[in-house]
Amino acid sequence: MVKYICIPCGYIYDPQTGDPDSGIAPGTAFEDIPDDWVCPICFVGKDEFEPVKE
Repeated sequence: MVKYICIPCGYIYDPQTGDPDSGIAPGTAFEDIPDDWVCPICFVGKDEFEPVKE
């Protein structure tokens, strides 16, 4: 699964880890996160993320 980076703050969403504090279970692909989810660091929406080039 692809990791995504928050452009404003650099937070990396890792699907293997998810975001348990926001109710996103490990194994959840970025595309499957609800549209109202926000970055846990700077609170921007999903539209401010882009795939990490590995």
